[in-house]
Amino acid sequence: MSLNELKREETRSAEDQDKYEMKRLLTREELRERVAALGTQISNDYRGRQLVLIGALKGAFVFLSDLIREMSIPVKIDFVRVSSYGSSSCAGDICLEKGIKLDIEGKDILIVEDIIDTGVTLVYL
Repeated sequence: MSLNELKREETRSAEDQDKYEMKRLLTREELRERVAALGTQISNDYRGRQLVLIGALKGAFVFLSDLIREMSIPVKIDFVRVSSYGSSSCAGDICLEKGIKLDIEGKDILIVEDIIDTGVTLVYL
């Protein structure tokens, strides 16, 4: 892509933002502070227990990594990938494309999901 094309793309992007009047809800610092507080809270709530964090791919992986850096307790981590299409292991409209490999029996589980709209995926998990 040429420099002129990039500039036009930036202008369009700014125009789109104005058109939809996007509003920032949190600053980066406010988000960092909230993630740090959440990491501290989870660490306090699960201290002395066997906690497994399960991240829903792909959307939750960056948040999950930020969250783990703010935690002061040992945790195990695994990921799942689900979709509303595919052919792996399907239940209704949800398909499990990648399941967890860890043994979670007798452990506390915390599912980290990126966006919850209808809640169908979270209920499935």
